[in-house]
Amino acid sequence: MKRTERRHLKENEVQNFVRVAREMFETRRGESTLVIGLVAALLLGALAYYGWREHVQSRATALLADAMTVQDARIGPPPAPGTPANGIYFPTERERAQAALTKFKIAADAYPSADAGIYARYQLASTYMTLGQPAQAATAYQQVIDAAGTGIYGQMARLGLAEAQARAGQYDQAINTFKDLSLRKDGPLPVDGILMQLGRVYLNAGKRTEAQQTFNRLVDEFPESPFTGDARKELDNLKKI
Repeated sequence: MKRTERRHLKENEVQNFVRVAREMFETRRGESTLVIGLVAALLLGALAYYGWREHVQSRATALLADAMTVQDARIGPPPAPGTPANGIYFPTERERAQAALTKFKIAADAYPSADAGIYARYQLASTYMTLGQPAQAATAYQQVIDAAGTGIYGQMARLGLAEAQARAGQYDQAINTFKDLSLRKDGPLPVDGILMQLGRVYLNAGKRTEAQQTFNRLVDEFPESPFTGDARKELDNLKKI
């Protein structure tokens, strides 16, 4: 085959390919436009969600920081006249706790699902405990558990819930919560500390046998624990009764 003929054949192949490609593009131009539009819409939606999420986190963090500032405020008399005031202050710890309670509630209610809002709810519950309101604390701790699930805040809130239940005299509920936490050896909370609290709740509930078994478990399973000494003292006291 002559060189010129081979060249003509190649040129025809190229022309045919270009023609077929052009026809396919013209046929699917509507489909391509639709796909591009969908991709653009998804991209814009993702960017909008990211921006909204960042705004929420930023605002929630700011409200939490405001509450923490109140929680850490100075306790004491007002500064002398002419003396520059260094931050806010409160005459008593109770007044400071009441003010912090309001701030934490604002942050928690405004952004209940944001990390900062969940932590604000946890601090709200802890402040209720400080103010001697275990029933309100238990409600707030349960809200943290519902929002945080099995995360660290959720686990900490379960421990707080048990303490609130015990403080409120709801010993059976507190015992069940502490027992559940004591079985989670791979969790983030110290099992030896939980056992110490569980044993004391048993004592408060008048269940001496269960208390003794719990303190013995602590001593046997955690001989190096800082709670072991206290557990031994409780065991000695039980023998004297």
